[in-house]
Amino acid sequence: MSDITVQPRAHARIVYLGPVSPHWEVYGAYGDRTLLDEFRARVLARLVLLPRDDPQFRRNRERIVRDAEREAITIEWDLGLLDEDEQ
Repeated sequence: MSDITVQPRAHARIVYLGPVSPHWEVYGAYGDRTLLDEFRARVLARLVLLPRDDPQFRRNRERIVRDAEREAITIEWDLGLLDEDEQ
């Protein structure tokens, strides 16, 4: 195992907009704009027609997480769900 830590190159926030298409948007908080634009295009290609409750969403979410790890992009998911404390 390696103790090497990779500094994030960018941060993206992936937001579920609701059941009416388009369902998703990706916002870049910091980092290289080109890197974020390319990542955004890949994310939206995987999620464009998927609501968050679709079984395919779970599989594609894992692919997006791996893609972000490869590119050293930290991601944050906003699925529009209330936390247990807020209910």
